[in-house]
Order: sequence, then structure tokens, then C-alpha cells
Amino acid sequence: MIDIPNFKQCDIKHIVLDYNGTLATDGILLPKIGDLLMILCKQYTLHVITSDTFGSAAKQLEEFDVVLKILKSQDHTQEKADYITSLGSQYCVAIGNGNNDSQMLKTSAIGIAVMGDEGCSTIAMLNSDMVCKKSMDALMLFVQTKRLTATLRC
Repeated sequence: MIDIPNFKQCDIKHIVLDYNGTLATDGILLPKIGDLLMILCKQYTLHVITSDTFGSAAKQLEEFDVVLKILKSQDHTQEKADYITSLGSQYCVAIGNGNNDSQMLKTSAIGIAVMGDEGCSTIAMLNSDMVCKKSMDALMLFVQTKRLTATLRC
């Protein structure tokens, strides 16, 4: 349980991550991100949700205990939001950077937009609770939860 004063009390069970632009650049997992995935999968169920533009997500993530969801619909924005809802949005953190991440960021208990090498869409930023420079920073918030509290408390 993460209690963020005057914001909300969060019982986070799932961390839902976009792949390209968030965990990977050009389909290749970012350096050192795997170390954090290994740590976080001991406390949370990790989900990677992606259109898999480069066709590399399964291979890149094979050594990690993550649920990989390849998007199939024509409306990835809605499919991502529906995925969060299916898990129970009150139990989810969503992390992403693109326009198609905007509704999952908004729907989840905590939405975190990340800048990364690809940048971050304005819509994703506006629909998130906070913005981090890098995915490593966003994931570290769930290793060192006082950082999350410091940013989001009112």
C-alpha cells in the first residue's frame, strides 16, 4: 500500500508499461532496464503492452517474468485503456510516452509519462499524474516509493 497524502491511497498490484519509447528504443530494451524489471517483478505483476512495431518484444523480454500483451485492434489507445480496466484500474500504474498511451495513463490509479529518447506526446503528459525524464526514473519510484509520495502529495 502506498499512501500519498491528500492524493490517494494506492494498492498497486500491476505496473503496465508501453514498450517502444518507454522500455525500448527501436525495439531494443534500454540498457539496465532489465535489472529494475527483475526487482519489480518480485513485488508487482509487470505487463508490457505494445503494438510491437519492430517485432522484437517477445525476444527482448523472454528472460523476464512479465505478461506481454501484443495489441490487435485498430484502436490501440482504447485497447490499452481497456486492458487497464480489465486488471482493475485502481490497482494499476501505467507508464508510457505516446498518444496511444494517453487513455491508459488517465485510467490507471497512477499514470506516469516518460520523456525518453523519443520524447513524449503532449496528450500523454496531460493525461498523466506525473512526468519523468527516463523510464529508469519512473520505475525507481516503485523501488523507492517515498519519491513518488514526495512528488504527488498535495
